[in-house]
Amino acid sequence: MFNLLPMSIGPRQLEGELCLVTPSRGIVVFAHGSGSSRRSRRNRQVAETLQRKGLSTLLFDLLTDEEAEYRGNVFDIPLLAQRVMDAIDELSPHKAQPIGLFGASTGAGAALVAAARRPQAVRAVVSRGGRPDLAGDTLGEVLAPTLLIVGGADTEVIAMNRAALQHLRCEKRIEIVPRATHLFEEAGTLGIVAELASAWFLQHLRPHDESLSEIKPPNDTGD
Repeated sequence: MFNLLPMSIGPRQLEGELCLVTPSRGIVVFAHGSGSSRRSRRNRQVAETLQRKGLSTLLFDLLTDEEAEYRGNVFDIPLLAQRVMDAIDELSPHKAQPIGLFGASTGAGAALVAAARRPQAVRAVVSRGGRPDLAGDTLGEVLAPTLLIVGGADTEVIAMNRAALQHLRCEKRIEIVPRATHLFEEAGTLGIVAELASAWFLQHLRPHDESLSEIKPPNDTGD
């Protein structure tokens, strides 16, 4: 059963769509990148896969139309991270459900900062073709298990993700999707992303009465 609810996020009343699945294993908040919006075709495809597997989703605009016109805002990680945290806070009526974050491009950096700032709420993070390096020193503060997914043909971003992986101290893994370029436009590649993300969220989203203190970071590098 699916229930689609419109939402207004934060003081700027950013438009969002909360799709509640019954029963639900958790809620995944999407952080779009590169000036994209809640209408992103790629993120909607991933969201539909998550919904079919019992995960609710929240897609929303990180920027207003006016803000999106200034390219610099796309790389304003503190601003974008605050918007993600606003979205997390708006989900307080559903606090019984654990939250996961799915970030794409610059949105991945924002998602990781938000995860570090809301450790009791965020239980897992997935990055698709993301820029986790933009989270900077905050990477070392992330507690939520983090999966980095990169296209095999996206060599520059692979290097950025491998560098960021070394700074993450949480449970972590990097997955390289063969043949895929940055936007995962090649046939079947986005489906692979959706399956990897679903498995990660289903494995790591836990009820809120299970404390983070019970989740100990592994010693391996995740490579």
